[in-house]
Order: sequence, then structure tokens, then C-alpha cells
Amino acid sequence: MKKYIIISLTIIFLIPELKTYAQNNNCWPSFRGNQSLQGKTDVQIPNSLKLLWTFKTEDIIKSSPVICGNNIFVGSNDGNIYSVSLNGKLNWKFNTGTSIEASPLFLDQTIYVGSLEGTLFALDAATGKLKWEYLTEGQISGSSTWIYSPDKKSKRIITGSYDYFLHCVDAKTGKLAWKYEADNYINGAPATNNKVTVFGSCDGFLHMINVNTGIAKDKIDVGTYIASSAALEANRAYFGNYEGEFYCANMQTKAIVWKYLDAGPFLGSPAISSNKVIIGSQDRNIYCFDKATGKILWKFKTLGKVESSPVVVGNKVIIGSDDGQLYMLKLNNGEKIWSYEIGSPISGTPAIIKNTIVVGAGDGKIYAFGIK
Repeated sequence: MKKYIIISLTIIFLIPELKTYAQNNNCWPSFRGNQSLQGKTDVQIPNSLKLLWTFKTEDIIKSSPVICGNNIFVGSNDGNIYSVSLNGKLNWKFNTGTSIEASPLFLDQTIYVGSLEGTLFALDAATGKLKWEYLTEGQISGSSTWIYSPDKKSKRIITGSYDYFLHCVDAKTGKLAWKYEADNYINGAPATNNKVTVFGSCDGFLHMINVNTGIAKDKIDVGTYIASSAALEANRAYFGNYEGEFYCANMQTKAIVWKYLDAGPFLGSPAISSNKVIIGSQDRNIYCFDKATGKILWKFKTLGKVESSPVVVGNKVIIGSDDGQLYMLKLNNGEKIWSYEIGSPISGTPAIIKNTIVVGAGDGKIYAFGIK
């Protein structure tokens, strides 16, 4: 029985997309690679990789690593933010005093990352020295993104918190620019196209906020809480909720273009390719939908819940699973090309640069894969 539903056919009015900041062969600067959270890259990855090295922290890693300037940055539940070289050697670590589950953001030689005590930190990427900190009143579980100020002369950092607010602060000073209140926890990362910032909340709405003012433009009711992050392309947002429903929504008309109804909870975020959208679910499946219609093109069954978010790398999909394996699948049909058994749950998103994949795991280790 077909489980996807076409709700409406809408005319597409294009919204200009924000250019990726410094994503290239040697830099994966943020949770999903770019501010629209599309989870894709055009770098080259071979069909088989070798384990190059591991680096041990003192607790589990749920944070997704980022890579820039020949260094890896990642948080750990041991309370530290780590900078590790591409050779697996420690550069520095900064102790926040509490667990870090959010992915760092690398921007202008600065690392921005939130903690479970609700503090947003700005650290010098070269030294780990604290530049500033900004306090919210609830835990920060999702990564930050960035936008320009209205005059385009400076940058701002946007972060969601369990205090129900989306916070927008000046990137250099940490001074509050604006904040927007939802009706429940904000768990995921905000996405932006430099016109609006889009995020889901445990209030059951997908919120769309003017990036210049922090004033709500609109919201879409999906009935139950949204724990993951949306991916944006043109005027459409792709996202899942905790009841196992996956949506394609038109951000201008608020129409649900299509939705799929029969998966497990979605905690990870989708990746977008030219004509496909891919996401993992707690029902242990990785789903690939036709981006235009919502038809399932393929499914891949893992042996554990899938809370990791996929990355599309050319004609491949890279994703981890709670079964302890890192998978490489064919984008066109979902067939497995390669896998590596770490043996501990992988809930974070892999960071990918040319010929290299870096991911954290539940055993507290950072794993680097590449060509020996």
C-alpha cells in the first residue's frame, strides 16, 4: 500500500538561497554543511575507506564534528569542546562544565557552540580561548547557524534553546539582537535562506521568522513535536516529526505539498540531492523519497535506530546508525557500497571533506576514515 500523500500542487516562487560559507574540499564548517541544512557536498569519496585514527574523549559523543583549517572541532558529554588535527592530535580543549551535544559552527576563525546548561560559547578556533559567552535559560541541544545583519556589515549567530526562545546575537560580541518565543522546547538547528530562519519546536509547529527583525512571518501546524531540523531548498522545507510523519511544505503558501505517514520517529535531519531527499528514522530504516512527489524510491534497513543525519556525497549517501555501523550507500538505489563496524551507536552527522570522513560515537571516540 502506498503511504505517501500528495496534498497539493503549488506554484513555486523561488526564494534566493544563502551561499554556503567556506564549504569546499577542505572545509565542512557546520552541522549540515551549509546554512540551509541540506546535508550535501560535491567532494570525492572513494568506495572503500580505511580507519586512519581514533581520538578518545572521556564520555559519549553525540555532537557532530566540523572540519576547517586542517582541524576538527567537536563536543563531548565530558563537557569539553575539542580541537583535533587531521592527524588525530589534540590541539586544545575547552571545558564548559557540562555536556555538549550540539555541533559546533566554524565561522571567521571562531567556534560557536551551545551547552546543555544553556550557554552559547564563542571560542578562538586557533587557541580555544573564550571570546564571549551568552546565557539562555534552557539547554541548547541543536547547533547554531549564522546570518548577516540587516546592513550586511556584520554577522549574527542564531541558536534555539529549551527556554522556548530562538536567540539571535552579534557574532563578535554576543550581544542580543533579537529573540523569538515559541510555545515549547526548540531542539534542532535553525535553517536559513537569508530571508527567513526556519525551525521546528516541540509545540508542533514549523516556525518561519524574519531574520532581520525576529518577527514571525508564519508557521505550519504539523500536530506533534518536531525534534529534528528542517532542510530548505528554494521555497520548500523538508522535515520529519516525532510521530513518524515526513513533510514537504511550501514556505510561502503554508501548503503541505506531500507527506509520508508510516515511519518511526524522526530525530535526524534530511539530506537533499537533485531529485531526492534522504532521512533516517528510529524504525531502523533509511528512507529515500522522490523530492517532488514523496514517493519512496528506496529504503535501507539497518540493525538499530537511525538518529544520525545523512550526507549526500556526489552519488553516495553516508550515514551512521545506533547499530554501531557507518554506512556508505548508492544514492540511486540504496545498495550498500561499504560499511565499518564501530560497535557503538552513532547519532551525530559525519563531517566530510575530500577523501575523509570524521564522525563521533557513543564510545567517546572520534573516528577518521580515509585513504592510507
